[in-house]
Amino acid sequence: MRIAIASDHAAWELKAALADWLRDAGHEVADLGTNGPESVDYPDYGYALAEAVANGRAERGVALCGSGIGISISVNRNPACRCALVSEPLSAKLAREHNDANVVAMGARLTGIDMAKACLDAFLTTDFAGDRHVRRVDKLSHPPVLETSR
Repeated sequence: MRIAIASDHAAWELKAALADWLRDAGHEVADLGTNGPESVDYPDYGYALAEAVANGRAERGVALCGSGIGISISVNRNPACRCALVSEPLSAKLAREHNDANVVAMGARLTGIDMAKACLDAFLTTDFAGDRHVRRVDKLSHPPVLETSR
């Protein structure tokens, strides 16, 4: 699988370890940075990751920052991306199965390497269930127009 991975300065060490682990598992990995502890802005890396997934350069994405929150928000600004912030394998599995998530986000300050690997394994080995979930997932990129009461 083609996987893009990106992080800010708080997660660059976790990113490097996960990129190596993914390559060892046979995946093609595009490391979009950052590559050191110097302070950077997580939205820049989230937007780059989202663009790689949106334009098809990557089938899946892995977004990392200190908490996972900021970078997941930036990835989700792209309507082609469905980024799920996860902290354990069940949420990663359900993100794929029910939400057809194409990007997973994690926080390096909250998730250790072994748990991050378990989350990635669940994320990458779970298929989208389709069926009743298709209608819901379609609404994530194309929200319905709702009437509001005054």
